[in-house]
Amino acid sequence: MQYKIKLADGTLQLIKITSAYFKAWHVWNIQFDDGKAVMLFKLGSEWMQRNDDFLDAHVLGVVGNCIDKIIFRRKIIAF
Repeated sequence: MQYKIKLADGTLQLIKITSAYFKAWHVWNIQFDDGKAVMLFKLGSEWMQRNDDFLDAHVLGVVGNCIDKIIFRRKIIAF
């Protein structure tokens, strides 16, 4: 699905978020409008990215919060 996030400089960025499984991990693939893609996973309460990905801490937090909201909505719908 596509979502809008607000970057540190105040601009809005359109991203596409999909989820998948990589080995035993539930991962989230994020694709930006410029074609760049990152893979995120949650370790405890902290969102992490692969070593070769490029997100700064602010963007990682914003995208992580967006994914947390998606997860929360899925849990509400499931009940």
